[in-house]
Amino acid sequence: MNNYLSLKDHVYNYIVDQINNGNLIAGKKVNESAISESLNVSRTPVREALIQLSSEGLLENVPRKGFVIKSLTTEEAKETYFIIGALDGLAAALAAPFLTEKHMNEMEFYIQSIDLAINTGNFSMYHKMQEAFHGVYLSVCPNKSLVNLLLQLQKKFLKNFDHSGEAEMTKKRLTQTNNEHRKMIEMFEKGEIIELERYMKEVHWNIDKAELIPL
Repeated sequence: MNNYLSLKDHVYNYIVDQINNGNLIAGKKVNESAISESLNVSRTPVREALIQLSSEGLLENVPRKGFVIKSLTTEEAKETYFIIGALDGLAAALAAPFLTEKHMNEMEFYIQSIDLAINTGNFSMYHKMQEAFHGVYLSVCPNKSLVNLLLQLQKKFLKNFDHSGEAEMTKKRLTQTNNEHRKMIEMFEKGEIIELERYMKEVHWNIDKAELIPL
């Protein structure tokens, strides 16, 4: 029963996927009717999902226009990166004592999957696999309120990932991010928890990287 998704949740996930895939971009209005027809649902769950996304900061309800994908300024992005880095580093540190060899193997698998996604230009797969990588240690973090806040903040960057830029530059940046994932596993395995927390804040979520790509 815990895996049951309401119609609103299905619509919510669909919209997030559309943002991830670049079909919905910052500044673009969300077409409620099109979503309703695509999913063969009434307007009610669509409206409920849009309201939730708006409350989470991904959408903005503009008078006489409707729900629009909200954009972030560079300053807002840097401020959010700073907060996420602190929360993600703390979550990883809290999760470290609970990670098993199985968890390590799972993270290694997702790193390899991310490499494949990058090399094939499959950005939808990239998003899913990098989310799954972070999800391994977040799933065992004992502070669930911290995790929920972290995940909500991270959603702000979904809509800002630009798939249309220079392919080689995009691959280079994403590969760098995945190499950081490898470094995180190394620190987990060595028990370098203080160093890991600092690394995630100062490197993985360095505010100078606030070029609006998801980590």
